[in-house]
Amino acid sequence: MSARAERPYCLIVDDEVRLRQILVHLMRGDGFQCIEAGNGTEALEQLERHDVMLVMSDLRMPKMDGMELLRHVRSRYPDIAMVMITAVADVEVAVSCLAIGAMDYLTKPFHLEEVRARVAQAIEKRRLILENRDYQEKLEDKVALQARRLEELFLASVQSLAEALEVKDPYTRGHSIRVSHYSSVIARALALDDEMVRQIELGGHVHDIGKIGVREAVLNKPGQLTSEEYAHIMTHPMLGWRILAPLLGDTPTALNIVRSHHERWDGRGIPDGLAGASIPLEARITAAADALDAMTSGRPYRGNQLTFAEAVEEIRRNADTQFDPRVVDAVSTAAGSGDLSLIPHSSSTTPTDVVTTENRVMTRTAEVRII
Repeated sequence: MSARAERPYCLIVDDEVRLRQILVHLMRGDGFQCIEAGNGTEALEQLERHDVMLVMSDLRMPKMDGMELLRHVRSRYPDIAMVMITAVADVEVAVSCLAIGAMDYLTKPFHLEEVRARVAQAIEKRRLILENRDYQEKLEDKVALQARRLEELFLASVQSLAEALEVKDPYTRGHSIRVSHYSSVIARALALDDEMVRQIELGGHVHDIGKIGVREAVLNKPGQLTSEEYAHIMTHPMLGWRILAPLLGDTPTALNIVRSHHERWDGRGIPDGLAGASIPLEARITAAADALDAMTSGRPYRGNQLTFAEAVEEIRRNADTQFDPRVVDAVSTAAGSGDLSLIPHSSSTTPTDVVTTENRVMTRTAEVRII
């Protein structure tokens, strides 16, 4: 190595001054900058001051022996290559050193060429370990990049499904975006973690995807639905769940929302008749967000659109029957703080020339009816 500053440090640890001098002379000749220590305690002090590549340490020393030093180095400086030296040719001691993490083992007396060979071998082992670690880190980065790309492709596939639904019912996109936002605000009010909120946002965005399978004549019918038409349109949670199950396997929270956002706290919902805490929390959150948007959405066929405050009050009134009381409290808290507020319905999201049955709401009754 041409420049002294580029030469790696080697720490020689031995209580015999003469032996240290011999090893220092040898290692300097092989391109190292050498520092010395008389025992393990002094060696640790030197390691705090210098960026050391190689430690050559005797086993038997006062204050702190080589075995204890080896343990400290492996714990605090795992990238350092250690070669242990002893006057005792004991196989068990050698095995113990190697098991703890020594790169190699020398027995006194030794030939200088043997020292060179063992040191070269230890440095090569260190190089391979560091290269392997670097490869693993780069591989992890590549895997993470591919995972992000796969997620982007997956979301694009889901978005394609959502766009297909918009062709049948242009109102749905605006509704789904608003429900996704309201759901995420309520989830944060419940102090849910970021990943849970992310999946709830996704679930809110695709919660009505099953309406792809609903007859357009029913989906876009003005006026009241017949019992048969209502039953038909309410198949959309199960249909959406079947459509998205192959795509949302890694996001079960979002899938739960698609299936269970029409379940009720009192057990009178669909499709499974779940009650109380047996309904996934994410679905209980989206159910409230869905109702909030339904009640504040003006539709051409009715004039009972509620204000935001009236809709929140209606949700409160249906706590413990239709909605989870804990979720209702979160709605009230978020509304009171201003975190939850009405998203304006632009003409692009609620076209006045399309009459649909989406989100019919019967208010001032025993329930909030959401389709």
